[in-house]
Amino acid sequence: MRLRLPPVPETPEPVWLDRRRFLARVGLAGLGAWGLLAARGWPRDLPDPGPVTPEAEATRFNNYYEFTTDKREVWKKVAGFPTRPWTVAVDGLVARPRTLDPDGLRRLGTVERTYRHRCVEGWSAVIPWEGVPLERFVRWAEPLGSARYLAFTAFLKPDKAPGQARHPEWPWPYTEGLTLAEATNELALLATGAYGKPLAPSLGAPVRLVVPWKYGYKNVKGIVRITFTETRPPTFWTTLAPGVYGFFSNIAGGDREWRLGTGERVPTPAYNGYGAWVAHLYREPPGANR
Repeated sequence: MRLRLPPVPETPEPVWLDRRRFLARVGLAGLGAWGLLAARGWPRDLPDPGPVTPEAEATRFNNYYEFTTDKREVWKKVAGFPTRPWTVAVDGLVARPRTLDPDGLRRLGTVERTYRHRCVEGWSAVIPWEGVPLERFVRWAEPLGSARYLAFTAFLKPDKAPGQARHPEWPWPYTEGLTLAEATNELALLATGAYGKPLAPSLGAPVRLVVPWKYGYKNVKGIVRITFTETRPPTFWTTLAPGVYGFFSNIAGGDREWRLGTGERVPTPAYNGYGAWVAHLYREPPGANR
């Protein structure tokens, strides 16, 4: 089976921010330490995401190619996938490599955030997440001054994930990446729960990325490694189709989406409605930053 890819323009480079400029931009100039980013709290005045998608809908209509390309079959295929024990390795350009399990991650401090989720295929959902703000994780990881990106690696278990076994020609394990400026944005989240309970397997248990201003495929599931790097990391979709899927994949807006659970067709705003919090990270408008 050949994977059919919806067309998405290539992405240009972002505006790079060094540590001093980044601290100045978030109002912490002169404080001079990653730990002081704790002064940033819950993002204020977020747009109303709309009614929460029913849990039964959000957990039974998913993309998870490690298991199947059929969105309505994912929840069945993933039901027996083991998520305990589970560890996440943290390495690369950090003060010292470490590992932590989902419980250790949660001990960094969790928040609840209800975000819009937009798939590049044109459907959307509104999901109440629980997890650790990614910037809090970054502070815990103690990145070196040369770190400019975070690379996220998902599990590789073809004996447990039939999609990986069926398509060995695809660039498994699933990988994704963010710039350090994106990762320390107040919206980014390492989710460990949704709907008031631990993550359902179909939503990416036990740890997944949530970056609501980007298309769904940037929100990598089943994370087992987070690596801090100086160079831009390869990602699953840009490796498969480098001229089609860009690294940044910000939601362009200007089109319409159908809302999972209701079937309602609603306009998609640029950056999924979160432009006030993220647009400053990019040189080009979101249509050019897909």
